Amino acid sequence: MDSGDTGFYPKILDNLDEGVYFVDRDRRITFWNAGAERITGFPREETVGQLCCESFLRHMHGRAGAMCDDSCALVESMRTGRTIERDLYLRHKRGHRVPVRARVAPMHDAAGRVHGAAQTFSDSSPRIAAQLRIAELEKASLLDPLTGIGNRRYASSVLHARIEEMHRYAAPFGLLFVDVDGFKEVNDRHGHEVGDEVLKMVARDLQVDTRGSDQVFRWGGEEFLVLVLAASGDRLHYVANKLRYLVEQSGFARNGFEVRVTVSVGAAIARDGDTVEALLRRADALMYQSKRAGRNRVTLEPGA
Repeated sequence: MDSGDTGFYPKILDNLDEGVYFVDRDRRITFWNAGAERITGFPREETVGQLCCESFLRHMHGRAGAMCDDSCALVESMRTGRTIERDLYLRHKRGHRVPVRARVAPMHDAAGRVHGAAQTFSDSSPRIAAQLRIAELEKASLLDPLTGIGNRRYASSVLHARIEEMHRYAAPFGLLFVDVDGFKEVNDRHGHEVGDEVLKMVARDLQVDTRGSDQVFRWGGEEFLVLVLAASGDRLHYVANKLRYLVEQSGFARNGFEVRVTVSVGAAIARDGDTVEALLRRADALMYQSKRAGRNRVTLEPGA
């Protein structure tokens, strides 16, 4: 990509579905298209002129680690002159994480020197499957009106069906019982409107990295369930820790404060002879073990 590209066909770039932004050698943003606004929620006037490594996006890579400091694709592309593709997470303005497929390429001036980099990215959320599922839930009045995910009634129905499948076909699955830490304090300090925004943020984070066959529900209050199909103990623990870390790294600004929360998680594997009630009791008890151990952690069922 040459130096003329930063000012060439801006209207065309704005009509792309993908997000596109350019940075200079210092990683200061020089261009931000309409697709980037749509995917991240951050308008152009809040991004151009900002350092992407010190501000709003807070990139994370697929192993759920921060990448702005020592593994930045923009820096690597400018240093090596190579085009790089990665799966990573961007922070949305509303606080939750957005999974994207990103492609970074160096930009060169007329003399062939690297003077910046361009990143294109597209939302890789399971959007179509989620939209179909939401439509089905709305028809059956099984949707939680606040968070937009399945409600307690739907969770109970799905769990009973999965238990029956397990007994008939030996189809293993795991259950994560997720509780927002310190939620009462959030409501007391910031008000119930902010508390509602926190619940919506957590719901989005729990959905963001689940497979199409996995499901997320609001069980009640600040409690959520995540159903993980074909789950071994190792996979269940991995999924739980990844979701816990995504919530920990999310947050949004409100009334001059950065609102952030953590979650405590109990992870249980369904057993032969289990009932829905027995599985829920075990997962709930494991979640409270996480609370007693200091919060913001996962407790996996022994022997899972």
